[in-house]
Amino acid sequence: MGVLGRAAEAFRLVAPGLTEETISAVEAAIPEYARAADETYRRTLRTGVERALAGFLGILEGRDDTSWRESFRAIGAGEVREGRDLDALQQAIRIGARIGMRHLVAFAERESLSATDLGVLADAVWKHVDDLAEAAAQGHAVARAAERGERDRRRRRLFNLLVADPPAGDEVLSAAATIARWPLPQRLAVVVLEAEDVRATPPVLAPDLLADLDRPEPALIVPDPGSPAQVRLIVNSLRRYRVAVGPAVPPAAAGDSLRWASHALSLAGRGIIDGSGPTWCENHLGTLAIFQDEALLASVAERRLRPLAGARQSQRDRLADTLFSWLQQNMNANAVAASLHLHPQTVRRRLRQLDRLFGDQLRDSDLRFELEIALRADQARRAEHAGRSA
Repeated sequence: MGVLGRAAEAFRLVAPGLTEETISAVEAAIPEYARAADETYRRTLRTGVERALAGFLGILEGRDDTSWRESFRAIGAGEVREGRDLDALQQAIRIGARIGMRHLVAFAERESLSATDLGVLADAVWKHVDDLAEAAAQGHAVARAAERGERDRRRRRLFNLLVADPPAGDEVLSAAATIARWPLPQRLAVVVLEAEDVRATPPVLAPDLLADLDRPEPALIVPDPGSPAQVRLIVNSLRRYRVAVGPAVPPAAAGDSLRWASHALSLAGRGIIDGSGPTWCENHLGTLAIFQDEALLASVAERRLRPLAGARQSQRDRLADTLFSWLQQNMNANAVAASLHLHPQTVRRRLRQLDRLFGDQLRDSDLRFELEIALRADQARRAEHAGRSA
């Protein structure tokens, strides 16, 4: 009988004691595994030690028994369910290997084995250690991928519940957030991204963001968007994308934030509002409000700006800009001249012409309000047309 066979006979005799010694050493060295009161957990630890030792005996005896591999894949998967990486398990495997080596050295001394024979035994031990670690890593990786996939599915469902129209109830949202392991914040904001940008290079997102990048209009949800850290995250991590950030709202109003962000991204793409960086809805609420119904807005603009219809385009635009500035500057001609960089006399001449054209509209506060809305829309449309022509 060769050295491996004799070692197998010796190991089989001490296997029960070796198992107990290893369990005690692992529990003493690794707090995560010291659960004396948890009989189920202790049985799992015992099974792992017994399977590892049985696998090593199979190697010594030349048997093609690899059933231990599936056991250690399952153990690796169990570490994922426990919320751990593989450090503790790998430490436990090394503890078992050291105890086994001590028994092998004692066997070698009793048998007066040569250094070469002892080296063969040591190689068998450490190869088995590598195989155990590899099997555990495989199980851990598969379980981690499955858990990540399940978490992503749950978070996708939570995303859809948050932006649903009509919105889901508070109890439904709270339960879905718990299942998705996503703390429901007091306030959140929806960020909408340009689809072509996302398809070209999907963004790398922080783990606390909810995202659905497969939507026709990719979007993500940012918790507590008013915090400086979250503002930096939005600006820095998404700076290469064209994005619009919806207003901060309670979770039940996430659908509103999505709708407004989507509208803002569309208006930024048309040049109606600034799209040179992240478009913050908070900075454009007035424009978003008046552009909610563009057919109605066009009707207001056509009706209120009808007095300018007979002027040449260049003259019309100058008069419209002067009138808009006059309304913004509280009807102060000198302030209008400063804002438009014009001579005050030029402004007064235009204002006299505007008074002849608009008459009572300029003296009625309600009509002035509609007139300012019409002029804002007119300026936005001219900016959009200039952008298309550039």
